Amino acid sequence: MITNMTDLNTIWIVDLEAVESRYTGEWKHHFPDLMRIHAFGTHNVEVIEGPTNIPEATTPGAFLNFGGTNIYKSAQMQKIARLFCEGKIKEGDHFIYTDAWNPTIIQLKYMSQLLQIPIKIHGLWHAGNYDPNDFLGRLIKDEWVKTFEKSLAQTIDYNWFASDDHLKMFRDNFGYDDIECFRTGWPMEYLEKMFTPQKNLQIYRQQKENIILFPHRIAPEKQVEIFKDLAKSLPKEYKCIVCQEQNLSKSEYHSLLERSKIVFSANLQETLGISCYEGALAGAIPLVPNRLSYKEMYSDDYFYPSIWTESWESYLKHKDNLITVIIEFMENYDHHAKNLNKLTTFLNENYFSCNGLKKVLFNEQ
Repeated sequence: MITNMTDLNTIWIVDLEAVESRYTGEWKHHFPDLMRIHAFGTHNVEVIEGPTNIPEATTPGAFLNFGGTNIYKSAQMQKIARLFCEGKIKEGDHFIYTDAWNPTIIQLKYMSQLLQIPIKIHGLWHAGNYDPNDFLGRLIKDEWVKTFEKSLAQTIDYNWFASDDHLKMFRDNFGYDDIECFRTGWPMEYLEKMFTPQKNLQIYRQQKENIILFPHRIAPEKQVEIFKDLAKSLPKEYKCIVCQEQNLSKSEYHSLLERSKIVFSANLQETLGISCYEGALAGAIPLVPNRLSYKEMYSDDYFYPSIWTESWESYLKHKDNLITVIIEFMENYDHHAKNLNKLTTFLNENYFSCNGLKKVLFNEQ
């Protein structure tokens, strides 16, 4: 048994800059703590951060600031290089990039191989050019970005994905031969502790209002225009709220979820769906299209046909059907909410926990 912590290898977490209104703010605080719990006695855990004085406002429609993120990542690279120079990185250390779209991965491998210090690199993929509905897929059509993403994936020893749907999309673009991919889910078991314990759904029934939420980013692939158009045709006693237009704190957002009956999605891009899971934890029924990662995560109880919102034109053809379903869910909330405990237990165990990461990281598979 190793008693001296200096004898242990280190898990270096190369984190993503925090946006407090998004899950990246939560990861900043919770992810290292989760890793320390699971790695206790076998590895040290250290975080490689960037500066705090970078632009906080995200680029419109994106989940980070495209200028600020490069300031952050460049500072992380300087810290990693200094760690090599000071002899603090040892053979057998692990580097976990909480966002795999990070150019410093190439430089890390460069130093590791030229200095002959073998390490393992893990990368969590959130999105990229390989997804035609992602910001990168829509705005950058040049070949360089595809080549770069494949280089990242080849450089990373273990490419992590939250859902099978996302992993398949990635592999369909880059192939299988020399890229190690794993469906691990994301390390977010802390989420269920942020809401009133759902074991007593009676608590939620007492505080529910006729509120329908759109909890996603305002971006073309999220189709907020469909939600806003639906709001005009739903009963006047229903309150339809676009969360990102409310300038809510995280606690205010959670409170709103706990008062809502439905979280609605018409998303054309979804590789996991944190907001719908948060809604379910808060007793709000996810109403989602039967496509993307939703297909593997939810059952027929929460679906509407994908074709109803695959485009604006398709939505207009099926608008009346969608309105009918929404009203039925709202008026029969108790019936549709009765299996939310079962749903959130399944999602937590399979998509929002460290279970998959542990198997890969500690060779438990």
